[in-house]
Amino acid sequence: VQLQASGGGSVQAGGSLRLSCAASGNINNINFMGWYRQTPGSSRLLVAGITLNGKTTYADSMKGRLTISRDNAKNTMDLQMLSLKPEDTAMYFCNAAQGERPGGPYWGQGTLVTVSS
Repeated sequence: VQLQASGGGSVQAGGSLRLSCAASGNINNINFMGWYRQTPGSSRLLVAGITLNGKTTYADSMKGRLTISRDNAKNTMDLQMLSLKPEDTAMYFCNAAQGERPGGPYWGQGTLVTVSS
């Protein structure tokens, strides 16, 4: 399974960004897909995820500002982020798992989100 992330960039506080993740390869058994973020010296934390049947989960710190969506026919996943804050600055990684739970073994290359005040 290969995951290709895109859509990061630099925005001012209050701005928005849309991240995309395209899956390819042996994706027949992929169920959960999600976005994690990581800052230097910290672990990767799940910010949003979605299962094959559309069940979503969001981190409390970003709930209300995120919308995750998925196109199973195109094998893509998007994350719309609104009202971004400087503390949202991080490298964002897409992730895929074969079950319905997060933390699968497949990772994209990461895309940097920078929010300035």
